[in-house]
Amino acid sequence: MNTMTRSEAKTGYAIIRHNVRTYVSAGVVDVIQGKQNAEAAVKQFELCQSSEDRHEGWRYFLEQTEIKPGTNLAEATSMRQKELELRESEAALHEPEPPSYRH
Repeated sequence: MNTMTRSEAKTGYAIIRHNVRTYVSAGVVDVIQGKQNAEAAVKQFELCQSSEDRHEGWRYFLEQTEIKPGTNLAEATSMRQKELELRESEAALHEPEPPSYRH
């Protein structure tokens, strides 16, 4: 039974290459429309990945995005970085103030 919503099928997903050991991001490696398509693309990247590459810590993950499929990957990586910075700055605005410690 297919329980995917219409919005999931039309949503863009960035595939990110990231090193889990060094926390280095190699950026966007593809932008795919539809969650199932994106999940299949991640599996394909993983199947093509060498064991040495995986041992070094490189992994792939999905991230929902406004970036359009077919966008130049360097541009997509830059756009993603801007999206992350915007989300982080918005989150910082909504964080409660830490309690003040008075002696």
